[in-house]
Amino acid sequence: MKSLAELKKIREEAANRMNLRAAKDGYRVAVGMATCGITAGARPVLAAFVEKVAKENLDNVIVTQVGCLGECALEPVVEVFDAEGNRTTYAKVHVEDVDKIVEEHLKGGKVVTEKTLEVIKNAK
Repeated sequence: MKSLAELKKIREEAANRMNLRAAKDGYRVAVGMATCGITAGARPVLAAFVEKVAKENLDNVIVTQVGCLGECALEPVVEVFDAEGNRTTYAKVHVEDVDKIVEEHLKGGKVVTEKTLEVIKNAK
């Protein structure tokens, strides 16, 4: 069992991660990890995003896994949410695409249009 101090530290770390989502320049990257996504190769895509974001020290980016995103034929699907609530959905994302999405979208603020399924403004 965790001590009260350890639990408090875990709580503070989780709160700090949540605060990153509210940062003006923050992003949340959600990789669809339902059965169809995993079968299409989402697991290495998720790992590539985690590694690239860590390597680039992008403290304003949170990478998460989610369940079904409803686009099974277009897996692996990745959604990028910005702090203003805009959602960009990328389809058929492969490990080779991760560097470009991180460099252009997460670091440069420019959507990678050749992989975009849709962009929805204020999707909060």
